[in-house]
Amino acid sequence: MNTHEGTESTPGASGSEPRGNRLHHVRAGELDGHTAISGSTVGSKRLWMGLVENAPLSATDNHHHGASEAGIYVVSGNPVYSFHDGTQEVRITAGPGDFLLVPPFVPHREENPDPKVPAVVVIARTTQEPIKVPVPELYHLADADAAAEEGPVRR
Repeated sequence: MNTHEGTESTPGASGSEPRGNRLHHVRAGELDGHTAISGSTVGSKRLWMGLVENAPLSATDNHHHGASEAGIYVVSGNPVYSFHDGTQEVRITAGPGDFLLVPPFVPHREENPDPKVPAVVVIARTTQEPIKVPVPELYHLADADAAAEEGPVRR
């Protein structure tokens, strides 16, 4: 087995389209905004990954990500993820090394309640598009499978 170092970084480095028969290395500092792995950066077909930093004392609006699943890995800080379980709003406080899954169409909100420390997370999505659908409130998604086919069902 042969090992070669530095065979390919991001597509912009070589000026050619990424090839589908090799590994692609996106070095620290080479992200396209928040995006590290996508169709436009390395030729990914079904995966998007990026790095997001949530400022101290920040919160997103209530939203869902359509048919996309999102996997989250907490690098640093203690972000809070809120959703509705059908009875009440549930808040999950995560810490470095924790993983979270946000299923398709599930309304949620991300917060960083820390007054000084940013929360840094790596996100992986099952779509190339940055889908973010605002909703007026958090509500329970009664049937995730039906939502994927017909849209969200409120309860």
